Amino acid sequence: MPVHFAHGDRTKVIDNDQKELLIQELLDRHHQPEKILVIPPDITRLPSNAGQLTQILYQNWHQRSRSSERKFDILPAIGTHSPMTPEQIETMFGSMEEATFYDHDWRNGLQKMGQVPAEVVHEFSKGKLKYDILVEINQRIVQGDYDLVLSIGQVVPHEVVGMANGFKNVLVGTGGSEMINKSHFLGAVDGIEQMLGRTDTSVRNMFNYAHQNYLKQIGIVYLMTVMGLNNSGQTVMRGLYAGDDKDSFEEAANLSRQINFNLLDKPLERTVVYLDPIEFKSTWLGNKAIYRTRMAMADKGELVIIAPGLKEFGEDAEIDRLIRKYGYLGTETTLDQVKRNEELQSNLSAAAHLIHGTSESRFTITYATQHLSRSEVESVGYQWANLAESVSKYDPGNLTDGYQTNFFYISNPAQGLWALKSQFEDFGHCENQ
Repeated sequence: MPVHFAHGDRTKVIDNDQKELLIQELLDRHHQPEKILVIPPDITRLPSNAGQLTQILYQNWHQRSRSSERKFDILPAIGTHSPMTPEQIETMFGSMEEATFYDHDWRNGLQKMGQVPAEVVHEFSKGKLKYDILVEINQRIVQGDYDLVLSIGQVVPHEVVGMANGFKNVLVGTGGSEMINKSHFLGAVDGIEQMLGRTDTSVRNMFNYAHQNYLKQIGIVYLMTVMGLNNSGQTVMRGLYAGDDKDSFEEAANLSRQINFNLLDKPLERTVVYLDPIEFKSTWLGNKAIYRTRMAMADKGELVIIAPGLKEFGEDAEIDRLIRKYGYLGTETTLDQVKRNEELQSNLSAAAHLIHGTSESRFTITYATQHLSRSEVESVGYQWANLAESVSKYDPGNLTDGYQTNFFYISNPAQGLWALKSQFEDFGHCENQ
């Protein structure tokens, strides 16, 4: 049966005891596997609760496994992100002495599974693009001789695919350069406003095709969380879903839309977003402050991003170089740059990122930084502000999410989508309307 379990509700809180019971149910269903590969997100998805779920899995396996050949391997789904440091692993996963961590390399160590034909991409994109997309994933997933391969992550609105996680965690998080580049560009060409918060998107349909034709045979199980804030502003688990097909993802996405959508009556004139330095050290990640608020921003509005940990533009050295060279100059300019420059044609995910990271001159974007200089920030098309002065004016330690006297505050843009009610009338009730 595709859906192993589905537990969730707008007002539900899944506590540690319930998590342990559900994990035990999942492992029992798979006959208490001895050789496990876990594919969680990295530190940039710290609020996903994937770290704690991996710890619970490990403790269960450690206590019950008896085989001399047992193994508990962890392959963080980092995509193009930097590999996790020992300190990040400790912060997110704690101590797991018998677990082995592996780094994913999106350019090497891949297993070719097949390809999504150009005709299918042409159909999903409604004629906008026509190219084949190679389906590759980390070879360990296919060749590792595991009893259970378990992908863990959070379902939440996402700028590239519409709603994060599910098959994306494997196809992009442990995928190859062609899948990453072409899926990102497909989403950018379709338009971020047409993607955010939806599951019937060109990129999601392409992922579903790749799963149905190539990944399904592996038997990967997807464990997906839905997280939300309680009345005290603490992040709690509202839903936990497990399955090996798209049905469990769709159920989780339906709950996420109720919890993680913040639909407003009128546009925001000034929005201040804080980027936790533990999670955000690049605009590649930090631009979620733009992606997740752009649909709510007023024309000629002001977006201020307080980014104490921002040190670079790209997580990958080559992408960082491309961002510095081409900048966030608008969709038309970027598409023209792609036509004229082979290095962007070979790095379509960078081009897609440049498109996503612009306001199309509709509102201003100001980054308050301490590591990236004023000249660096302004050279890519953003405005710059002094971090200390900005923190003095908008102190994250004294602010709660939502409307303030003369601005709107968001403490973590990765945990939701801010838009207007009129843009999502077809989705009915959302918790934060």
